[in-house]
Amino acid sequence: MTDPVLELTDVTFRRDGKKIIDGISLTVRAAERWALLGPNGAGKSTLLGFCGAVIFPTSGSVRVLGAELGRVELQRLRRGIGQVNPRHPLRSPLTIREVVLTGLTATIDTPMRWTPTPDQLDRADAMIDTVGLTGKAKEVWPTLSQGERGRALIARALIAEPRLLLFDEPSTGLDVAAREQLLDTLDTLDRTHPDVASILVTHHLEELPSTTTHALLIAEGHTVATGPAPDTITTENVTATFAHPVEVRHDDGRWTARAARKLSAWPE
Repeated sequence: MTDPVLELTDVTFRRDGKKIIDGISLTVRAAERWALLGPNGAGKSTLLGFCGAVIFPTSGSVRVLGAELGRVELQRLRRGIGQVNPRHPLRSPLTIREVVLTGLTATIDTPMRWTPTPDQLDRADAMIDTVGLTGKAKEVWPTLSQGERGRALIARALIAEPRLLLFDEPSTGLDVAAREQLLDTLDTLDRTHPDVASILVTHHLEELPSTTTHALLIAEGHTVATGPAPDTITTENVTATFAHPVEVRHDDGRWTARAARKLSAWPE
């Protein structure tokens, strides 16, 4: 068994005296594709902040890529973590290729006096091809659809050859077609980047890629269920997580959820 890419051990987090995360543990290994599910306010973003080495827990320990937070130089550690956030705060009219290249510099805009090498340019184009944006490398950010931006950000995360990918609600703002294109892109990573571990945060089961291998369900900062995805993303566990009777189905590798037909089945 390979060494963990990520280990959260009994982590807690308090903000203004309120406990946001309460004793959650998680171990992620290479090639595992995790889903982090929970309602709004459950603590998903805080937990993802631990995984990305941007938030420190109040108690407990976090080890990312073999290094413990608090005992490692953070900038160096973050270079091994690819983050995809649809709220990427870019305002400049960079091209897709330029946006992807900022994944090498870990910046939002292209740094002054920095020029990519021919090899880096080739790698950027390869990543653009990987996410299905072939022929669009010169298109500029303000003209892109939300779906194209999402795929460009995946290429940006991949170019630095991360060992861990973090997706923070990547389907936010997408229509059905764009969402399906994005999920197809995520599924291809199982072939193009098989050893990379990933965590995808969402509160919609329909937004989970078919390649999802494991899941962590949380509510009010606590773990509700964790383990292999088919055994964890179930009617019983999702109902408990969202505090509402939900019927979960798993067909052809994809999950769906709807309100349970018999509300009387809701436990007393």
